[in-house]
Amino acid sequence: TAGDERATLDVSGDLGTVDCDRSRLRQLFENLLRNAVEHAGPAVTVTVRRTEDGFLVEDDGPGVPADERTAVFEAGHTTNAEGTGFGLNIVRTIAQAHGWSVTLEEGTEGGARFVFDGVEQSADGGAAP
Repeated sequence: TAGDERATLDVSGDLGTVDCDRSRLRQLFENLLRNAVEHAGPAVTVTVRRTEDGFLVEDDGPGVPADERTAVFEAGHTTNAEGTGFGLNIVRTIAQAHGWSVTLEEGTEGGARFVFDGVEQSADGGAAP
């Protein structure tokens, strides 16, 4: 599963639609939600909202130290003894396959914030993030 029944997903505002592969977008979100639960705990709140150039996904967990924010996207990188280290690498791969960039920042409440830029909004037929 991607999350935990105690986790909260907060979708803020109108996300619109994006031109993308729906199944790959779903995988991207599943990996981010799973990662949030694994690192922030089962009662984590994950917020998704549209930005000027795409969308962001952030949690209210402990966040990622600034000097590790690039490394988390590398294949095999994990801080969880039971993790594979492929989840965030897959997120980056999916973003890049769509022509998007993804960066990791500190979130509003100090957690992890994944920002996806270069996301084209679809006039019709796209997938809502």
